[in-house]
Amino acid sequence: MRIALDFAPMLAQWPLLLLGAAWTLGLTAISTLLGGIIGTGCAWARARGAAPLRLAVGAYVELIRNTPFIVQLFFIFYGLPAAGVLLSPVTASILAMTINLGAYATEIIRAGIVTTPRGQIEAGESLALSRVQVFLHVVLPPALKRVWPALVSQIIIVMLGSAVCGQISVEELSHAANLIQSRNFRAFEAYILATAIYLVLAIGVRRLLYWAGPRFVFGR
Repeated sequence: MRIALDFAPMLAQWPLLLLGAAWTLGLTAISTLLGGIIGTGCAWARARGAAPLRLAVGAYVELIRNTPFIVQLFFIFYGLPAAGVLLSPVTASILAMTINLGAYATEIIRAGIVTTPRGQIEAGESLALSRVQVFLHVVLPPALKRVWPALVSQIIIVMLGSAVCGQISVEELSHAANLIQSRNFRAFEAYILATAIYLVLAIGVRRLLYWAGPRFVFGR
């Protein structure tokens, strides 16, 4: 069986693909910022917090890490309205991606925190720094440096997972590919092109984060 590929109808829809890629990057950027903040706070809570706080954060982490992302997304978008919480598709997607990344980032960052040498912490305390200052200036930067590759990989996974957000009508890349193939019935070409774009986005975002980390997050 011979397949005749024709990418011309796909390329004619480049504004739609470009918009989808932009939505994917936008969702990823916002959820990375918010998820990173949540992950950092929860990592500190699991490593240094009081027992009730550690228990609550642990429950959150286990719940999110042991359920599918699409179920979390559907619960937020379709389930919360039953409790009177109505969210737009974009807001629900950002919330789901943020919560998901936050849980995984918690464990990744915690791994970096618990490997901080005790002497390093004591040195910060000897300078009369508060616990918060010790954490922000002594513990967190080297911890992030140690776990940055793993954290970047998780961000990429969350970005690729945003493809399911098209199921609730968010106009990200997979939604654009679905829309294009429904118009011209060239599904094979549409998803080949979408795969190529996702690959480029993943490589580009990974390199950007590897470049930005030492300069803006944890220093050289």
